[in-house]
Parts: sequence; structure tokens; C-alpha cells
Amino acid sequence: MEYILNTLKVPLTWFKKRNNQLHSRAPLWWIKWTQYEYWDWYIFYLPILPYWLYLAIRARSLTYFTAGNPGIEMGGFFGESKKDILNKIPTQYLPKSAFISQNQTWEDIDNQLKINDLQFPLIAKPNVGERGNAVVKLESIETLKTYWQQHQVDFILQEFIEYPIELGVLFYRLPNEASGQVSSITLKNFLTATGDGKSSLQELLAQNTRARFQLKRLKNELGTAMQTVLANGEKRLLEPIGNHCRGTEFINANHLINSQLHQIFSEIALGIDGFYYGRFDLKVKSYEDLAQGKNIKIMELNGISSEPGHVYDTRYTLWQAYRDIMQHWYIIWKISRQNHALGVPYTSIWEILQVIKQHFFTKKKT
Repeated sequence: MEYILNTLKVPLTWFKKRNNQLHSRAPLWWIKWTQYEYWDWYIFYLPILPYWLYLAIRARSLTYFTAGNPGIEMGGFFGESKKDILNKIPTQYLPKSAFISQNQTWEDIDNQLKINDLQFPLIAKPNVGERGNAVVKLESIETLKTYWQQHQVDFILQEFIEYPIELGVLFYRLPNEASGQVSSITLKNFLTATGDGKSSLQELLAQNTRARFQLKRLKNELGTAMQTVLANGEKRLLEPIGNHCRGTEFINANHLINSQLHQIFSEIALGIDGFYYGRFDLKVKSYEDLAQGKNIKIMELNGISSEPGHVYDTRYTLWQAYRDIMQHWYIIWKISRQNHALGVPYTSIWEILQVIKQHFFTKKKT
């Protein structure tokens, strides 16, 4: 596999560079086909599935990865409860939040806001979900009521953290080691328009490749505001949710990784029972605070299915992306094998299929 990727490295690099020059005027179908960050997940992963199968054969289980995080349902592969995971994280790193059951009345929700001292704006997200599905920034009590009426599922309310830097920090620790390592840091650059004093918001977005993929959704959400003309240099945040599928740009920030950061996240992770591999989605006031472990707010912790998000940086090649992902798959394999040797069982395929079936049934309600 490595020989094949090395052989492809030079032509892939040239192709990516040439492709970027054409993007400003290329049709979206062409961009999606030639730029892997826009591929559907199953197309992206298909070429490296043989490596996963190789690891599965070595582990003698197709579901070996589910032993990666004994403290999270199925290791955090699919269908895990965000509430249960957040409850494991030391409280000093958490934003104010409240869990809202689908069975609660509006009066119950109103009481939850008061008890937890939650003020608008708030972030609402389904307790079980993925890829930013039904994650919304709520600006008022009216928008919260509408969300509650439209989404008949358990959900979480979190205070909206105003810190300017949002990162995805991937961390792992082998069960036989006392400390772990940060292996990937992704800086999230939110979808933003910058005015020129003459173009409407819609015209500005039509000139931005990333925004063009979101144009239909933004038209529905913003309506007549799309005709607004921003002053020269004025910036307008269009998407406050840091998901790649909603227009957020992922930037490789691995230069921030050092021994001090390994120690900071090892201390955080050691306080989370049964956690060995996953990605912290967090906000921080400054890079100086990050280096000192201060003013960090963790909005979410994803388990074994976490990707090293830095591979979606536009400066990365497909060869580099596959190399880094396979390295992380090997780390998951090592963690899972060690945990299994300590008595952690692998989840059966039947159980996984049942969870997936239930998930898509619930998703219809969101």
C-alpha cells in the first residue's frame, strides 16, 4: 500500500495544484469530483478499506475497533450519547449545558434554562447524531420553542462560547501507558463573507468555491438578506457551526503540537473513565491559553470514529491524507487489542446493525 501511495504522490500533488487554479470558474460537479475534501465519505474511504480488512484479520474480528473506548458505547463508533460522554469530562472544561428529554414539557425546558443559568445565544444539538445534523444556533426563546416543536428527540442545550478559536484536537493513549499524545489538531475557519462595497451577499458567495456548495441552503435560511451589500472590508459570519459539511474550512494546525500539549490533554483524558482515543471539539481564548491549558471549553468529545481533521486541509494531497488516516487506524488497532486482552469485549456485528437501524429511525424525527 505504501509503495502505491508513494508512486502516486508526485502526479497527485501536481494535479491538486493545477486543479486549484481552475476552481473559481469550474462547475461544482467538477470540483467535487477532483477535490477529495468534497467526496462522499464512502468514496473517500473505499481505496483504503483493504488496510482496515488487514487489521481486522489480525485482530480476528471485523468490529475490533469497538473495544477502543470501554467507557463509551461501542467505543464511540456510532450512536453514542453525547450527554453520557460530556458527563465524564471534568466540569471546568465544559460550557453550561442542559439535557432536554423529548418527553419534557415546555415548562420543564424553561425551568432548565433558569436552573442552569443559560442565556441566549445557545447551541442546540441532538443527543445522538453526527456530522452536524440538526445542530443549530438559537438566538431567542422563540427559536428554542420552534426547535423543540420540530425535533422530537432528546437534545442538548449549550451556552454559545464566544472564544475566537475553534479546534479539533485528536488524542490517544495506549492502555499500557500512563500518558498519551495529541496526534492531530484542526483549526476551523468558519464560512464568512467579506464585502467590497458593491456586491450583494449572494454575489460574494457565488465567487467563493466553498460557499457555492452552501448557496442553496443559505438562500433558504437568509432569504432577502442575501441581497444585502456589505461595506468594503466588512465581514459577515454565515455559519457558526464548525462542521466541514456546512462550509467550515479545516486547516492543518499540527505545528501547535508539543510535549506541553501532550501533558495537558493527558491530564484531561485521564479524568475521563474508559477513554483512550477520540477528538475534542473545543474553543479557546488564545493559543497562549491553549499551551497553558487555560480557558478551554470542550463542546463535544467524539470517540473511535474520529478523523484526523487536518487531512482535509487544501494544502494536503490525497497521498498524505491516506497515510495519516492509516496511521491512526493502526493506533486504534493497537489500543483495541490491548483493551481486548484486558477483557474488553468486541461489539457484535448484529448489535451494531441494530443501533444503526434505530439511529436512522430516530433521524427521521430530526
